[in-house]
Amino acid sequence: MIIPKETKLTPDQLQEVISIVGEYNCRIQTIEGHHRTIYAVLGEERETIMVNRILGLDYIDRFDAVDSPFKLMDIHSELSFHKIKIGSAIVGEEPLIIAGHCTIDPKNPNLFLESAHAVKEAGAKAIRGGVWKPRTMPYSFQGDDNSMEILVEARNQTGLPVDTEVMDQHQLEIAVEAGVDVLQIGARNALNYSLLKKVGELTADKPIAVLLKRSMGMGPVNEFIAAAEYIAAGGNPDVMLCPRGTQPTMDGYRNYPDESITPLLKEKTWAPVIVDPSHSVGRAKYVASASLAAMSYGADGLIIETHIDPKRGIGDDPKQALSPEELKQLISDIKEIWEIKRRNEVIA
Repeated sequence: MIIPKETKLTPDQLQEVISIVGEYNCRIQTIEGHHRTIYAVLGEERETIMVNRILGLDYIDRFDAVDSPFKLMDIHSELSFHKIKIGSAIVGEEPLIIAGHCTIDPKNPNLFLESAHAVKEAGAKAIRGGVWKPRTMPYSFQGDDNSMEILVEARNQTGLPVDTEVMDQHQLEIAVEAGVDVLQIGARNALNYSLLKKVGELTADKPIAVLLKRSMGMGPVNEFIAAAEYIAAGGNPDVMLCPRGTQPTMDGYRNYPDESITPLLKEKTWAPVIVDPSHSVGRAKYVASASLAAMSYGADGLIIETHIDPKRGIGDDPKQALSPEELKQLISDIKEIWEIKRRNEVIA
């Protein structure tokens, strides 16, 4: 990983660096942070002659070799100083709560808009809304491209950033063009490496973060981080990891709650962890407990299905969504745990 003396390389300097690493079958991936640009060397970065040639350039500060399979997502990489900003919130400085509908009903847009205002009033920092939804059966409602207009209108009315899931390049291009603030990659696509690479490439120079959910079949923590590496290597380091329950299912819950992997992730990567308790437990009555457990494990935030009138929702909302009143109380409780965790970290 190459760190220049100035905040970024000039075009001529970058071209010289690209030329040098290219001689050793490596390539440069530019990673633009909020305060500094770094340049990841992808390939066999330990070639001594190549490293010495790079260090010999008078505009290079240092060349850090990352002793990890994760060149960008590793906790010891230069990106460990990287901060992700969602709207006015800097992730990690306060609990990031994303809330809203599982699925936007294009036939009743006012329900979503009312919920958007309600979750803002409850204290959420961003709005979730499913424009498209993966469904087990092909006959179930799959979402509607036109719902993107409803999602954007919610942002316009509330001033909050918005989050939605994409499942293919068509949806990705629509979401990027609309300027969605957070792209969600669901459990079914967490190992779709072609899509992950394309997400990184199409959002590389845009203020769009990516919420990567844990695949149902993911075992080792390293496999989860490696999936995030694909997005960062594509050019976008604004990746957040989202445990959302795995297999095998636990009797009574929708999935097997996996918020406990949060400390394991934080030992290996700098990426923020945003837990999804709604899909983890699958029932509204269990969401508050799962949320507080996630925060106790050290999560940086939560993404919670919330609906102003859950029984009128579509998708998972009737069984999983909290009411805005329940969300407001939960956010208050979350803030208390957040303060306890931070106080304990200072003592430690």
